[in-house]
Amino acid sequence: MTTASPGRRVLVLAHTGRAEVRDVARACVGALNAHGLAVRLLEDEAADLGLAPDDGLLETTTARDVPGEGCELALVIGGDGTILRAAELTRETSTPLLGVNLGHVGFLAEAEQEDVESTIAAIVNRAYTAEDRLTLDVRVLQGKEVVASTFALNEASVEKASRERMLEVVVEVDGRPLSRWGCDGVVCATPTGSTAYNFSAGGPVVWPEVEALLMVPLSAHALFARPMVVAPTSVLAVEVLSTTASPGVLWCDGRRTVDLQPGARIEVRRGERPVRLVRLHRAPFTDRLVAKFDLPVEGWRGAAERERRRRDGSDHDA
Repeated sequence: MTTASPGRRVLVLAHTGRAEVRDVARACVGALNAHGLAVRLLEDEAADLGLAPDDGLLETTTARDVPGEGCELALVIGGDGTILRAAELTRETSTPLLGVNLGHVGFLAEAEQEDVESTIAAIVNRAYTAEDRLTLDVRVLQGKEVVASTFALNEASVEKASRERMLEVVVEVDGRPLSRWGCDGVVCATPTGSTAYNFSAGGPVVWPEVEALLMVPLSAHALFARPMVVAPTSVLAVEVLSTTASPGVLWCDGRRTVDLQPGARIEVRRGERPVRLVRLHRAPFTDRLVAKFDLPVEGWRGAAERERRRRDGSDHDA
């Protein structure tokens, strides 16, 4: 790792495969440096941006090091996938993540491209807060042996590996069997991930302040196959039956995979270490849903507006 002079430091992570993102990232690095803040970049991303470390305000590191160490936050430029990658890179240091959305929906991001100038000002002035988001700790057992351990911010999904065959599983909650399903898979999600794969699978949208775990079957052939919301202290488990015709695969946040052989057991519990997301303002989650999904709200007047109309004698529809 090359290290700049001591002082305030921001980690900048970007989806440098897109020209638009590269332009925004270079502008952010320049603006932060202009305000006297050191910037840390991954070596390969610095090369993509045409930036080289110096002895002043620009330094580089690698993903094998601890990128977030000594950084007050990570400015993440891209879409939700880039933020999920940033969560991996900063997990050890719990560095708060501030996302600038240059992707599609961008549910995890706090700012849009047009907000870059005000976002830099908020970083410089420390005009932000950070909130903890519940995560999942996931482990895979084959017999009594733990063969893999990982985490997820959005979801851990157990899925069939073969398109032609269903996955045969038994699901368990708090050490007790719940049901056996022939299915395409099972999604275990956090409230943060309720608007991601869980949403596409027909699961409920859960406000991020709610502490809970979600389990949603995928195309299950069973009488009881409904989305479930359980306590944050619960332990969810999915067992791939030893008689299943084909293996499965575990996906965590759509980024990390573990092959699942017949007989594998996947345990999901609340993560010991949350992910911290930066907030620039305290807009209600309802407003975020409306904006991100472009939900129709025409005609809404709200309680305050109705009361004003009542006092003015203009609410003839009441």
